[in-house]
Amino acid sequence: MPINILMPALSPTMEKGNLAKWLKKEGDKVKSGDVIAEIETDKATMEVEAVDEGTIAKILVPEGTQDVAVNDVIAVLAGDGEDVKAAGAGAATAPPKAAPSAEAPAAKAATAPAPAAKAAPVAAAAPAPQAAAALQANGHARIFSSPLAHRLAKEAGIELARINGSGPHGRVIARDVEEAKSGKGLKAPAAAPPAGPAIAPSMSDKQVLALFEPGSYEVIPHDGMRRTIAQRLTASIQTVPHFYLTIDCDIGKLLAAREEINTAAPKDKEKKPLYKLSVNDFVIKALAVALQRIPNCNVSWTDGGMLKHKHSDVGVAVAMPGGLITPIIRKAETKSLSTISGEMKDFAARARARKLKPEEYQGGTTAVSNLGMYGINHFTAVINPPHATILAVGTSEERAVVRNGKIEAAHMMSVTLSCDHRAIDGALGAELIGAFKMLIENPVMMMV
Repeated sequence: MPINILMPALSPTMEKGNLAKWLKKEGDKVKSGDVIAEIETDKATMEVEAVDEGTIAKILVPEGTQDVAVNDVIAVLAGDGEDVKAAGAGAATAPPKAAPSAEAPAAKAATAPAPAAKAAPVAAAAPAPQAAAALQANGHARIFSSPLAHRLAKEAGIELARINGSGPHGRVIARDVEEAKSGKGLKAPAAAPPAGPAIAPSMSDKQVLALFEPGSYEVIPHDGMRRTIAQRLTASIQTVPHFYLTIDCDIGKLLAAREEINTAAPKDKEKKPLYKLSVNDFVIKALAVALQRIPNCNVSWTDGGMLKHKHSDVGVAVAMPGGLITPIIRKAETKSLSTISGEMKDFAARARARKLKPEEYQGGTTAVSNLGMYGINHFTAVINPPHATILAVGTSEERAVVRNGKIEAAHMMSVTLSCDHRAIDGALGAELIGAFKMLIENPVMMMV
């Protein structure tokens, strides 16, 4: 019996992916473990391995196809001893969907919930006549009226929802509108809903394009990464109550220690240093240790309870074409600076090639975003849930400071901690950024 090859879910939240490339063609034999295709998610390009043995009888989804849904059939495999042509011919007449099974719908729904931002309204069955009046009264369903009554109410500037209907099943008729004009039969205005945060709606594509002269711009379609970044950061800034704490750090001792460590780094056969520490490596280590010293900040908010993490898993924002990704240094508090440096260099290279695995960039307990290399001295970063914090790091620069009544030059670096106020209060956040300052200004303390 032919075996369907399905579009795999390469991460817990993946719903669709792009079939970037087929590494096998129709007629090729494959065995379990063979890499057969490359799939692009919003964050990475990943290889797909065959699970079964056989011959590829038919490729149903050509390479380059975008937005292929998880569990769609992308190819058909003929098992050993099967007629490959017959298997391929049978697949060609079938739509590229997963074979139905009793468990498939439930499994797909459980592993790939639709994002709230894209959820379509559920169409309800029309209410029974007996329920129409009740639904009309509570204002949560359509108001039933005759076409004439609807037109008269519109001309009179009266909301149909405020008119008591005297027709069958509470239907608003023309006579009701006439009485409403004189103030009879009008319901009291509905109570205003509880005040909530006002969120201005985004302008539609049509409204934006209307502001510019045709031909004066080029439309570049959003790719999956940019859409995901937009959705997640919009949700974060609208639903996570951010507050920000900024502090200046004197990194003179850090720069001296970094130069000394890099100078003493062992060399390989080509006499190249085995590692070269960056300021960011110290930042990652300092934040990881600070979270261990202020463990109530090493948390994630859930509606059911606070997740208090045992280790400091620090995500680090890496710029890449079309967006950014945040690979994670796991258990960063336990790792040496040279190990952190090596992991970051590897992550950065593979991130830009979209070769990271989901487990390398999903999760984490905090994050670092460093724009110092661009000369930015201060900025605030948006929290990436489920993190409760993110540290925005500016450039190091010589500034005039006052010490013992004298003005001196010092290498200063400003950092800003964004905190989720649901999980971390102001004083607690101040303790965390204070612990970070102490460590980054005295790097030897990171080793204690």
